[in-house]
Amino acid sequence: MSEQPAERWEFTDRPPGSGAAAGPGGDAVGELRRRIAGGRGENWLRSSRGRELAVVSNGERAMVMLLAGPGDPGEHAVDPGADGWSDGFLLADGQQDEYPDADTVPLDRALELVGHLLETGAPPADAPWSVDR
Repeated sequence: MSEQPAERWEFTDRPPGSGAAAGPGGDAVGELRRRIAGGRGENWLRSSRGRELAVVSNGERAMVMLLAGPGDPGEHAVDPGADGWSDGFLLADGQQDEYPDADTVPLDRALELVGHLLETGAPPADAPWSVDR
């Protein structure tokens, strides 16, 4: 029985194979942190298996969405105990969104979730997720 090759992830705004690889051996979480600190609120990664990962942040909280592919409503990380709303989520087209805090997670937690997902292909077992399909 042959083992399937590891899933590779790349930032979608970079040419394939440009060294923007994420996952095992890549520093996607570090790059994501730098991008967000630099004011880039919306970031997308695409996997070698066609899945997409979006991280939209306002610098304090982030929406982390995992999609099976284009057009999939996907699933996202949630913070069930959070109350209220946060704004300032800047999208690539200039639109500013606001989301319920329960549908976002603190930025450090979001980066932990992304790192785990890129390494293992799945969110951590203890991370609450909402399936939007």
